[in-house]
Amino acid sequence: MKQITKYAALAAAVGVVLGLAGPGGASATPADPLKWTKCEGPGLEPRQQCASVDVPMDYSDPDGRKIQIAVSRIPSEKSSARRGALLLIPGGPGGVSLEDPSGKGQKLPQKVRDAYDLIGFAPRGMAPSSTAACGLESKDLALAKLPWPAPDGSVAETMTTARRIADACARNGGELIRHLSTANDARDLDRVRAALGESRISAWGDSYGTYVGSVYSQLFPHRTDRIVLDSNNNPDHTRVGRAWLAAFETGVEDNFPEFAKWASRPGKYRLARKAADVRRLFLRLAERLDREPLPWPGADPAELNGNVLRQTMLTSLYDPDDYPTLAQMILAARKGTVPPVPKALDESMMQNAAAVGAGILCNNVAWPRSAAHYQKSVDESRAKFPLTAGMPRGPMLCAAWPYEPREPAVRITDRGPSNILLVQNERDVASPLSGARELRRAFGDRAVMVTVNSTGHGAYLANGNACGDRTVSRFLATGERPDRDTYCA
Repeated sequence: MKQITKYAALAAAVGVVLGLAGPGGASATPADPLKWTKCEGPGLEPRQQCASVDVPMDYSDPDGRKIQIAVSRIPSEKSSARRGALLLIPGGPGGVSLEDPSGKGQKLPQKVRDAYDLIGFAPRGMAPSSTAACGLESKDLALAKLPWPAPDGSVAETMTTARRIADACARNGGELIRHLSTANDARDLDRVRAALGESRISAWGDSYGTYVGSVYSQLFPHRTDRIVLDSNNNPDHTRVGRAWLAAFETGVEDNFPEFAKWASRPGKYRLARKAADVRRLFLRLAERLDREPLPWPGADPAELNGNVLRQTMLTSLYDPDDYPTLAQMILAARKGTVPPVPKALDESMMQNAAAVGAGILCNNVAWPRSAAHYQKSVDESRAKFPLTAGMPRGPMLCAAWPYEPREPAVRITDRGPSNILLVQNERDVASPLSGARELRRAFGDRAVMVTVNSTGHGAYLANGNACGDRTVSRFLATGERPDRDTYCA
């Protein structure tokens, strides 16, 4: 098996009747036991093992071409207490959890590590599984992230970029890119479950992984054991990724006040004496940089403009520990200087993640194709949510995607066992509480939600609090779940 490398997520099917597997479902007993070998790569627990599972590229043709899904595990630390396997479902789309059994899995309490084999994987398209790439031009790797409009709000350039990137994916992505979707990710996980020899499986899904976990719970409800969904996406089956992109409007508004309070306190990063002044300062500086960008040699792009500042704001709001990055940029730009050039990401990693993100976001559901549609939406967003300048309603490459979805997006419903626990920070820039509430409503009595009075993306064992962590750990270890939705102050 190839060396495991940490892949960063770049950055946003048909329901079945309870008791029936979705298309391509697998039996509980593997036909060929997995061949576990020692994992290669630095910083891994010596106990971590690696293997691969063959799955259909096209589940409508299960006997056709096969692709590989790379899998890792650290076995239960106490065989007498072992309950089963816990899937660690990564965010993204474009994330990988192969290292997670050795990483965040080791933060789990001992009782949870005793109860489960910890299972990581690389989703279809992501190396070292069968790999997808669009062969994008280097200049488009940064542009493939989010559709920031021009300083005057025009979407003409973002539409041109969308067409260029979509054309590259169609030209270079091969057959695999047409079979990237969340429903197929879920079907792959059921093949992994079967290969592990498990009749049911538990999961901890984070960010985009909450949507994968939700779709799995919809397609294979009878195969689920204890499901934890952390930092939850709006499951709107008519929009899917468009809803996640639009959520940045409210996510930023929920989170920026926390940054503003922090940046108004005395200290080296103080930007203003009052929190309200931080917002005004940011908006004025972004507008100035729109008009007069600062040269930034070695950066990508090679200038500090308004949208670079806005993107840095967005990224920094994922974790309060990253507030200094934004403050440092603001302090430098106010003086007419620039901060140090950020470390460049590995280009092959970015190519891979961009292709998988494109395939999943665009294949899950069709996006509007009219530039006029996006222009109207962006104009409305800019007026109502000036911090994000219209980006959340802009045209990603899906506006020019050449393929129609092969099947309807999965609709999440209340049909299935009541074994799902949602954990959600109140202030999450990427997966705001408003979207999590939509998922909670969709699941009905299948789920209970723990809302945590905390700030940041990722709640359990991350940016949450001790109350939320205890609640999730207790559920995973014992199955005990709150009787109703609860609040962790």
